Amino acid sequence: QVKLVESGGGSVQHGGSLRLSCAVTVPTTNSYCVAWFRQAPGQEREGVARLSTGSGVTSYRDSVKGRFTISRDSDKTTLYLQMNNLKPEDTAIYYCAADPGYCSAWSWTGFQYWGQGTQVTVSS
Repeated sequence: QVKLVESGGGSVQHGGSLRLSCAVTVPTTNSYCVAWFRQAPGQEREGVARLSTGSGVTSYRDSVKGRFTISRDSDKTTLYLQMNNLKPEDTAIYYCAADPGYCSAWSWTGFQYWGQGTQVTVSS
C-alpha cells in the first residue's frame, strides 16, 4: 500500500529557505514517479518537481529551476524538496504525490497517490 505524509512547511521572508519532507511508503520492487505539486487559493494545482525512482531523472517547472531541488534520502524512505531563494509567488499548499511507473507528464490527474499537504508562506 502506498502512503505519503508531508511535513516541513512554514513561513519565511522573501529570499529565505525551507526544506519539505515526504515520508514515502511504496512497494520496493516497483518504480514510481514521485513529485511535488502546489496549489494557491483560487489556482489550479501545478507540478513543481518530479523524480523517477527507476531512472533517477529529475525535472522542474521553469519558475523554480536553480532554486528548488528534489531528492531522496539514502534508504529511499523520504522525499525532499529543498527550496532556496523563496519568492512570494511560491506561497501555496505543497503536496507530494506518487504514481506507478516512470515520470511521463506534469498533470496532477496522472498521479494516483497524494499526501495531505503542507502550507508554505513567503512574505515580502
